[in-house]
Amino acid sequence: MKAPLVVGVDSSTQSTKVEVRELETGALVATGRSPHPPTSPPVSEQDPDSWWSALVEAFAQVRAHLDRVVAVSVAGQQHGLVVVDKAGTTIRPAKLWNDTTSAAQAAALRERLGAGEWAARCGLVPVASFTITKLAWLADKEPEHLALVDRVMLPHDWLTWRLTGEHVTDRGDASGTGWWSPVDGSYRADLLGLVIDDPGSWLPKLPTVLGPTQPAGTVLGDVAVELGLRDHVVVGPGTGDNMAAALGLAMAPREVTLSLGTSGTAFTVATSPTSDVTGAVAGFADAADGFLPLVATLNATKVTETVARWLDVDVRRLTEMALTAQPRADLTLIPYFDGERTPDRPQATGVWRGLRNDTTREDLARAAFSGVVNGLLSGVDALRSAGVEMDGSLRLVGGGARSAAYRQITADLWGEPITVHTDAELVATGACVQAAAVHSGRGPRDMATAWRLDAGVSVEPDPQVDGAGLRAVYCDAARSV
Repeated sequence: MKAPLVVGVDSSTQSTKVEVRELETGALVATGRSPHPPTSPPVSEQDPDSWWSALVEAFAQVRAHLDRVVAVSVAGQQHGLVVVDKAGTTIRPAKLWNDTTSAAQAAALRERLGAGEWAARCGLVPVASFTITKLAWLADKEPEHLALVDRVMLPHDWLTWRLTGEHVTDRGDASGTGWWSPVDGSYRADLLGLVIDDPGSWLPKLPTVLGPTQPAGTVLGDVAVELGLRDHVVVGPGTGDNMAAALGLAMAPREVTLSLGTSGTAFTVATSPTSDVTGAVAGFADAADGFLPLVATLNATKVTETVARWLDVDVRRLTEMALTAQPRADLTLIPYFDGERTPDRPQATGVWRGLRNDTTREDLARAAFSGVVNGLLSGVDALRSAGVEMDGSLRLVGGGARSAAYRQITADLWGEPITVHTDAELVATGACVQAAAVHSGRGPRDMATAWRLDAGVSVEPDPQVDGAGLRAVYCDAARSV
């Protein structure tokens, strides 16, 4: 008899990716992928129906294996706001995490309550990325739509709802809304009341927060037929993309991970909640029983794609150019091309410093990669400043981790060997871990460890590179922008 399988879904900004893995061993069986409509901040919106269409297409690519699937979980891009009316119809396109049009509402919320109080009550200080600022934007700009809202969801919640008909979420993704407390483990009507009138009447509009191994339900009959699944497939609670990535890495407390995708993140697993009054560190919960202090940047691999276009080369050639250039402390790129979330500068633009007549194309290429990595390493500095304990080990993940330039420059600037993970789609892998944990009743961290997901490739720093000196130059330049 063939082994039972699980499916993990990663619904990101750019695409839906699915992985099919064996329930017991975690062995990868098949993958599928389908794109989402592109977005261009500061306005970044998508029709949730496009996520469903992409999910259906991605499932079709792995359909030959779906008759053995026993459980599914969905991980999604964090912070997006999906609002649904009483008929179950989405009222407007979803505002995504990288939509910065709610910057004014974020500033007003910070002013009204104070950064310290926000951090204490929910672990977050509002910036334009967080869901509560997007709800405030809806209340300010589209009150006619606000009046129609019957359910409020995050992107992964909406997909789980489409699969099961159940309005649920998990503690990890809920902790990024700005109205749920990782410390209390509950919704905060007082915070919701800063955005809308009569917050008590809105609590039933929010999804039920499930525990790490609580099933959301089973796949609806007509949906099972549409996707090619058998009857009674269990659906996990789902989670946010960063929480799923931590599961996909089998991360232990105190380890640090840098993720290079459209956005960049620096995060670690912690055993106690984080409250950072500066707002640089988001004090998220994780998808297990711990916490996930995290720093996010808006600008990561899209920066190097843009610089490659300016230099009329592809990203592969840009990588080669960067690796042939010597590090130059007098040339720095502050990569705030789409504004920035950390630091909170939604209206900022990118800045080149130190351009000279003898600057080469190769110099520009290396500065582009270095600017992105330096921005993320500044996030690690912020984690330390917030009192987060780390043991000095660093993992590099995400699409950018496949780039030899990102790998080497990260090791050089870190100044110690790093571990690179490039073999799997970690968010989809983490969703597989959750699906298997829900089906088996095992803890998700235990499941990830049993699947041996923590292996990677070591990259050594170049001993000739003064990583600390280059970091200091970048930090000085960034402070002056």
